[in-house]
Amino acid sequence: MNAPPAIRAEAAGRMAELRRRHPAVFAVPPGRRVAVAALVAAPLLLIAFGLWWVGASPARLWHGLGQLGTFVALMLPPDFGSVARLQLYLHALAETVAIAFLGTFTAAILAFPLGFVAARTVVGQRLVHFLARRFLDTIRGVDTLIWALIWINVVGLGPFAGVLAIMSSDIGSFGKLFSEAIEATERKAGEGVVASGGGELHRIRFGILPQVLPVMLSQVLYYFESNTRSATIIGIVGAGGIGLHLAEQIRTLEWPTVSFLVLIILAAVAAIDAVSTALRNRIVGGRVAPT
Repeated sequence: MNAPPAIRAEAAGRMAELRRRHPAVFAVPPGRRVAVAALVAAPLLLIAFGLWWVGASPARLWHGLGQLGTFVALMLPPDFGSVARLQLYLHALAETVAIAFLGTFTAAILAFPLGFVAARTVVGQRLVHFLARRFLDTIRGVDTLIWALIWINVVGLGPFAGVLAIMSSDIGSFGKLFSEAIEATERKAGEGVVASGGGELHRIRFGILPQVLPVMLSQVLYYFESNTRSATIIGIVGAGGIGLHLAEQIRTLEWPTVSFLVLIILAAVAAIDAVSTALRNRIVGGRVAPT
């Protein structure tokens, strides 16, 4: 709602009077201006330097877009070949989803107790907390693809190596996320359980777990959707799933088949994302109560 001109003029006059009486309050120190300018300029300069370092240029980008258009034209229309190959690809896609599912939920089960050990609000010993956090950081610091290469050499080619790779990578991520969720819980609930005569396990079961379980389930569902894409990538190096077929078709320049495989992967990821998003909304919204 606009104020009358007289009131606006009076307010402007009062502001001018305040500026005149207290110039130090309204003045911006030169050092702060320099700091703000440096804060804005530094990332821009760093990005420009990085682009120059990797050899990026508008000419290369324009040429790459032209090449991309050529590949897109070669991929159309998508083609799966024969019915037998279609069945093979669908079986491989189901294998990829299974790898993601087993790896994600196995990692969540194994990381569940580690999250409590790594939470300083549960384990007060600094040494135990430090060692647990560094252990999780070490596992999380190795990418899923590297874990896949390691497990392929340990257990051989196939989906079992893919499950172990996703499980190994996600244990560290889940452990860190779970511990942070536990540390962020409201302490009054646990204190109330202890005050009523409960022990440490009762405090965790009735004071902490009901608060963090919906958050944990939401994180696990999100990682399951994300790991479906990761399972495709590790399949390229021999960890099972549809990634192996995708890499083979790219090597043989079968671009229509490549586009078909990409489309069914996108369809599977979109379906999993829709289901997991609906479940996460129900869990976080409190309509699914933890037991």
